[in-house]
Amino acid sequence: MDKEQLTALLKRHFGFDQFRPGQLEVLLSLQSGNDTMTILPTGAGKTLIYQMFGLMQSQPILIVSPLLSLMQDQVARLKYLGVKSVVALNSTLNWQQKQAVLANLHSYQYLYISPEMLSQPEVIDRIRLMHPGLVVIDEAHCLSQWGPDFRPDYLNLKSVLEQLNGPLTLMLTATASKLVQSDVINKLGLKKPVNRIIKSIDRPNIYLSVMEVASSDDKESRLLRLVTQLKTPGVIYFLSRKLANQTAVWLAQKTGLRVAAYHSGLGSEDRFKIQHQFMSDQLDIICATSAFGMGIDKNDIRFVIHYHLPANLDAYMQEIGRAGRDGKQSIAILLYQPGDETIPAHLMFNNIPDESLVRTFFKTPKRFIEQSPDDEQIKLLAFYFQHGYNANQLNRIFQLRIYQQSNHLQSLINYVNAHECRRHSLLSYFDQLAPGHNKYCCDYQSNGLPLSDLKLQRPLNQPDHDASLDWQIVIKKLFKNDD
Repeated sequence: MDKEQLTALLKRHFGFDQFRPGQLEVLLSLQSGNDTMTILPTGAGKTLIYQMFGLMQSQPILIVSPLLSLMQDQVARLKYLGVKSVVALNSTLNWQQKQAVLANLHSYQYLYISPEMLSQPEVIDRIRLMHPGLVVIDEAHCLSQWGPDFRPDYLNLKSVLEQLNGPLTLMLTATASKLVQSDVINKLGLKKPVNRIIKSIDRPNIYLSVMEVASSDDKESRLLRLVTQLKTPGVIYFLSRKLANQTAVWLAQKTGLRVAAYHSGLGSEDRFKIQHQFMSDQLDIICATSAFGMGIDKNDIRFVIHYHLPANLDAYMQEIGRAGRDGKQSIAILLYQPGDETIPAHLMFNNIPDESLVRTFFKTPKRFIEQSPDDEQIKLLAFYFQHGYNANQLNRIFQLRIYQQSNHLQSLINYVNAHECRRHSLLSYFDQLAPGHNKYCCDYQSNGLPLSDLKLQRPLNQPDHDASLDWQIVIKKLFKNDD
């Protein structure tokens, strides 16, 4: 299909008159049979690419997705668009439901699946019979960031692609430095040259700010002041579920705003309810943990505040990318108390098994696996043991991982302490150039937040939203975005 035919297909099925930057280029690359890595900014319509490709050819599409909430959202959107042959195969299904999906895989065109599910021999055997025409690695940076020490089943994707006879592969992300791009390609074991289509990930409508605070009390009061000043809706990120819960209750009491916590500790029904309320303007603020932030997809978020430091600039770029997807002015504020970096550093060391545990485990691995089948570190060690690694090899992998993560954390601290344009500092980490600095860019050479100039000041008498919304409007808002 040529450009005109693809544009007509876009109009007919999605209602858009033209492609967003990068979309057409990726489709033409895939149509030519090229494995493709795509770096597009958040909100740029990455999911539309493989939805369109599914319309262009008859073979099924396998989408490897990192989060249950993302899978559920994307399945729901495709169904809303009239696509019936779509399903998610993940841990939310009971045994009977899983068997029913596996027995009918031939009837689905879009199959969303987690890396963990792909590690099951029964599943990969059935998928092989599907003959997928495209394998999509959604949020591909997760393979590099999470694989070695958090989600080791990501490392199995190389074997999965080999077992599927090297299908056409599309890697999608909004944040990946050249180093991460190469790491992802290497971990997937792609043999052919990969076509990299990289657009600027800059989001010029997001004002960047870092506010240094002296103490925990100062941080708390600064947050309260910001929340009362800023236009809503907004998202506040935490590293602690407990603090997200406590802050949601406290802010609601102090401000009268409608605030809820949103994280992996909630049941799926509660998560859906809160996300639905946020999408339909029945909540003003979400207090989210970083791990669950990818599930939030609302196009008119005006502010993103980080109460804690994220683990690295990749995560930070992903999370601030929730703001301003409608193209309107928004703001990202990072609250920093000297010493805050100890929290992500502590989490980093806690997540990676230490050398003594590795050596003890490898003396009697089967006993450890039998006695502690649900321990995350034991599951991680068991994965490597079952894939033929020994204690020395594994300790070298973990030492390298700590070194890499420490460097990533230092890059984040450099951004926090930058004495230059923050946009330049942030984009240079991703090997990209920043446009010229202006007053709508960041807090460099600025005295305080220019909320009035940015038109982000909350009106003094901002009216409450009507909680009884027309359901058709709610549904349209839920499925409006295509990324």
